[in-house]
Amino acid sequence: MSEAPLVPGTVAEHTICLLVKLGQVAFRIAEVGISGTGLRVRHYSVLQALADNGAMPQLALGSFLRIDPATMVTSLDDLERAGYAQRTRDPQDRRRYAVDITDDGRKVLADLNRTLVGLDSEILADLDTTEGHSLHALLGSLAESPAFTSMFDAVREQSGAKRA
Repeated sequence: MSEAPLVPGTVAEHTICLLVKLGQVAFRIAEVGISGTGLRVRHYSVLQALADNGAMPQLALGSFLRIDPATMVTSLDDLERAGYAQRTRDPQDRRRYAVDITDDGRKVLADLNRTLVGLDSEILADLDTTEGHSLHALLGSLAESPAFTSMFDAVREQSGAKRA
């Protein structure tokens, strides 16, 4: 086991570099942590959004989660195959699909949330309670930051235009 920090040297002077590396590490830990369910973090996000918001049009769900349409379709295919979500024709617009979480989806979501609570505790083990709450609050503020979200949306739009 290395004694080197996850973000070594002067690279750690840049907040964005810290966020990138720690995000990559946390993502990998979360993916491995929930892998026993056969699901990935993106599947968790979809199930949790459906549990929080109720049934949603497929396109609106993808926009809400900022998941591109192709990844959304693949994720929903996986969740439908597993019996955790279902797509039905939207009664207001038969051209659209409405997506909802199933009872089995709610059960697996409860398991995923228990696992993620445990992972939170493990990765924050070296912080005291106040530091852990402060970190969560700061990250929550950043996640809701109009400047940060609009910057990300602009980058997504720009990269999507280049692919088209």
